[in-house]
Amino acid sequence: MKLYALNMIQPVGVVPPPEVLESVMAELAEVRRELESQEAWVFGRPLHGPEASTVVRLRGDEVIATDGPWAESKEHVGGVIIVEVEDLDAALEIAARYARVTGLPMEVRPFQGEA
Repeated sequence: MKLYALNMIQPVGVVPPPEVLESVMAELAEVRRELESQEAWVFGRPLHGPEASTVVRLRGDEVIATDGPWAESKEHVGGVIIVEVEDLDAALEIAARYARVTGLPMEVRPFQGEA
């Protein structure tokens, strides 16, 4: 089994109206329950927007923390889902389910090493 991160890509500043968001969240909860029953679900949570970011860098011997994202962009990672599945094809199938429910792109990235 391999671990994959499914990164949900969201446009900055765009929030669906409550009646749309409520329906999407209900469908996402169903997907999660199914993944849990298949023992594929490891972890998943939404992230605050990029404006909540803090970047920590080393400059010489000094550590500097600055507010804001590390790169300005029109899109950001809005949530992360970690799954443990047999292979990339299985991870892509799960990502496709999330994309269908949300209408958002999903980045699928394997973790290094074996689970």
